[in-house]
Amino acid sequence: MRVVIAEDGVLFRDGLVRLLGESGVVVTSAVGDAPTLLAAVAADRPDAVIVDVRMPPGQRAEGLEAALRIRAGHPGVAVLVLSHHVESVHTARLLADDAHGVGYLLKDRVADADELVDTLRRLIRGECVVDPIVVGRLLDRRAEGPAAVLSAREREVLALMAQGRSNAAIGRLLGLRPKTVEAHVRSVFARLGLPESADDHRRVLAVLGHIRGSR
Repeated sequence: MRVVIAEDGVLFRDGLVRLLGESGVVVTSAVGDAPTLLAAVAADRPDAVIVDVRMPPGQRAEGLEAALRIRAGHPGVAVLVLSHHVESVHTARLLADDAHGVGYLLKDRVADADELVDTLRRLIRGECVVDPIVVGRLLDRRAEGPAAVLSAREREVLALMAQGRSNAAIGRLLGLRPKTVEAHVRSVFARLGLPESADDHRRVLAVLGHIRGSR
């Protein structure tokens, strides 16, 4: 697996390089700004990119803007946004059209290197991995939309579905019986007008499609 890292914090960037290297990942470039990231992707042709949201030169959403350009110019490169921040507008654009190979995780919620490497592998396979908190922020942008009809528990289930969790995993995380989870999932799909699917990946895309449509 070949990866480019874009992170302006030197200590965090060096730590990522070390952790990924110890896990057998080849870091072809580790850069600190968006323009250098774009040049590195063009030169290295990596399997995946890890990028922060706020980067030089402006420290606004240059990382997400670069991610959008990578998706447009290098559709075969998976993109993992790894940040402390949730930037809703650009995130919704990043997930638009085709969410295959796109991920968004919060730095302080990544438990260890194994979880990070597993996420990268899933993205390279074409999956979509989004932190439930990110999903919640996107849903909160349209509180008056269809998601407003969901109960608090149904919103928790929806967020975990968008992370790619199976019904069994949702039950373990929320302490719910399998039949209770199934009932919540059916209710979520019915209230949002989404087709049911036993395929976890298709469920993720359906949920993200709803989020995009409710901007």
